[in-house]
Amino acid sequence: MHIVTRFPPSPTGYLHIGGARTALFNWLYARKMGGEMVLRIEDTDLQRSTQEAVDVILDAMKWLGLSWNRGPFYQTKRFDRYAEIIQQLLDQGDAYHCFCSRQRLDELRERQRSAGEKPKYDHHCRDLDRKPKPGEAAVVRFRNPLDGEVVFDDVVRGRVVISNQEMDDLIIARSDGSPTYNLTVVIDDIDMEITHVIRGDDHTNNTPRQINIFKALGATLPVFAHVPLILGSDGQRLSKRHGAVSVLEYRDMGILPEALLNYLVRLGWSHGDQEIFDIDEMIELFDITDINKAPASFDMDKLLWVNQHYIKTVDAQRLGSELVKRLHDRGIGLCNGPKIDEVVEIMRDRARTLEEMADQVLYLYTEVEHYNEAAASKHLTADAIPLLQSLAEHLTDLENWQQQDINAAIQSVVKQAGVKFPKLALPLRVAVSGDAATPSIDITVMLVGRQRSLERISKAIEYIEQRATT
Repeated sequence: MHIVTRFPPSPTGYLHIGGARTALFNWLYARKMGGEMVLRIEDTDLQRSTQEAVDVILDAMKWLGLSWNRGPFYQTKRFDRYAEIIQQLLDQGDAYHCFCSRQRLDELRERQRSAGEKPKYDHHCRDLDRKPKPGEAAVVRFRNPLDGEVVFDDVVRGRVVISNQEMDDLIIARSDGSPTYNLTVVIDDIDMEITHVIRGDDHTNNTPRQINIFKALGATLPVFAHVPLILGSDGQRLSKRHGAVSVLEYRDMGILPEALLNYLVRLGWSHGDQEIFDIDEMIELFDITDINKAPASFDMDKLLWVNQHYIKTVDAQRLGSELVKRLHDRGIGLCNGPKIDEVVEIMRDRARTLEEMADQVLYLYTEVEHYNEAAASKHLTADAIPLLQSLAEHLTDLENWQQQDINAAIQSVVKQAGVKFPKLALPLRVAVSGDAATPSIDITVMLVGRQRSLERISKAIEYIEQRATT
């Protein structure tokens, strides 16, 4: 069998984390099996679908590297095909026109709810056997079987059995002729020869309805795999209140695409205790039969841990390019600072995201306008002045501006003053960076540069003196 999966986002918003995981699972299974993945844009919600949302979805897919083999196909460009199938279902008696008004249907549902019954259509027009008159409003309903069961073996959930009596005669065409979701996806899956439908388990209730349409059209059923939803840390369905949920928001905060893919593949799938997978390992090891039945919980700290792993291991040149872009986006030039490749090698072990790394290196490319208040109060004190003054003299006289020479100068001042290393290192760190958290102080001073380090030491001494007089 030639495996064909599909990813069918609706362009009514961004590509969210749950959708990205679904896309990844479809992409991985298609790649593993030597098959294809179809990208289908389900844009029949004309009021809410936008080209902007389409562009965001495509950008997110490209950023993640989830390329598709066919598509993107747009449902709005297939209305003639849907109309053809609607007419076919009408002609063969598997669909009928319904003339019930909105008022009648609302009253019907209210009576059923009051009686403790499940709201569903009462087949009022099922056997009328007539077509709408010119100008008469009518929807088209699918003639769902009245008895028997729908039985299918879900790869994740196991055997699912639904009585046909539980299902409605669903609307497959609105009064304006536009098709509805449950019809269009079936026609698309048939026409695009989809063999495996891997999707969120919030679609499970749609599957029996769709299976009956498949059968009415004499089509072979695809294999279904309904993936449990992703929950927030509070056990509720993942939403905006849990933080960023758009894929591109994670890109903007400095998550690497391979890190997000690695994290997503572990949300609902596992291979022993292994946590880190490169893309080739994912393709080799992934199988839909290993998808967990229980919902997965999104853990931002775990994502940051995975991302930090990739920041430590990805190509330094690529990391440098990413860092340069983020600094440029903030309007920061690099002409007055150290080489970016030197900075990357030193900072990559300290940052969990690219944005965090950009925050951590600002003092290397911009002037220190303000000190961290807590750090300054603790470390920029009167007893630091003689230490900083002595160090400034040593640094001025250095022949080579290298880490080991800077370290030797600091050690010399500490020894002469008879103090412990932090007594000088901490005020020096605040002086040259504005904060008390930087890489080792000798590396920090080396990256800041001789002239700027001396200027910042002098400025810190002035700060201490001015504060003492106020």
